[in-house]
Amino acid sequence: MIAGAPDLLAEATGRLERLAAAAADGAYDPAIDLMVDAIDAGGVIQAFGTGHSQAFAMEMAGRAGGLIPTNGIALRDVVLFGNREPAALFGSELERDPNVVGELLRVTRIGEEDVFLIASNSGVNGSIVGLALAVKERGHKVIAVTSLEHTNSVEPQHPSGVRLAEVADVVVDNLAPRGDTTLTIADGVGVGAVSSITGAFVAQLLTLGVAQRLADAGGTPPVYLSANVPGGDEHNRALQHLYRDRIRWSV
Repeated sequence: MIAGAPDLLAEATGRLERLAAAAADGAYDPAIDLMVDAIDAGGVIQAFGTGHSQAFAMEMAGRAGGLIPTNGIALRDVVLFGNREPAALFGSELERDPNVVGELLRVTRIGEEDVFLIASNSGVNGSIVGLALAVKERGHKVIAVTSLEHTNSVEPQHPSGVRLAEVADVVVDNLAPRGDTTLTIADGVGVGAVSSITGAFVAQLLTLGVAQRLADAGGTPPVYLSANVPGGDEHNRALQHLYRDRIRWSV
């Protein structure tokens, strides 16, 4: 028996309800606008996250029910497609290194119409802020998914001295608390992290909003079917072909 399960459920549910209410009130419309504009113009959504925020990019790109014109970017790309050694992926050094951005951009195919969707709970690490600054300089719009409570309570780690939320054109608050954990046990030990839960919900709200907007405009939203249902592979391959030079099929 996990004694704190009801408390964790209450913490997570309360935040999810607040996120849903914000979506119903149109709080995510500016982000959805940028994503729809990119797709309509022939661009793709470039989704990036490091550490546990990689899960956000995985929630956006290459999954059943997800938008096919979405490309997942990950730090491991500099190993898989670049010249970094696998050992670089251990620990948090690469995540905090602002200089990795140049390597990451060199191994990522980016179109002029692409929009960047960058997730980071803290919003202060070097690679996260560095990528946001670099693509903004190239003229791309940036949507940030971050914890405003956390990011505003810690110092930026990028040499520029700015946070992701200060660079982005649109900011979506994932409603995670400072430090991410929601419960305390045994002498104040923090447990019950929620940013992955709220981040996944935000990703699905954005996906739903974009798909609905495309459908309302008379189009068929380019959405993945599960590869594990009849016809899924054929459906996915046909649509992936439209973006064959723009997306990696999974993150």
